[in-house]
Amino acid sequence: MEVICLEDKAFYTLFDKVVAHVKESINVKQDQWVSGEEAMQQLRITSKTTLQKLRDEGKIRFSQPEKKIILYDTDSINEYLEKHSRNTF
Repeated sequence: MEVICLEDKAFYTLFDKVVAHVKESINVKQDQWVSGEEAMQQLRITSKTTLQKLRDEGKIRFSQPEKKIILYDTDSINEYLEKHSRNTF
């Protein structure tokens, strides 16, 4: 077993770099536009009708690049969930 000695400053510099690397790898950006199935998973709903209702009422953003392709904006899904969150007592 090897023992490696570092000065305090070098140790904390290394530690900060490791923490920054871990944070960067955790914050991997997800796709901005997701399919209906992925949107339903994020919203924790099982009904396509509910998803359509949210879309029709303008509660979540969507894009329709082709007639049968509807994509949902993940930022608007997260905003919708955050808007309807409740604080604990």
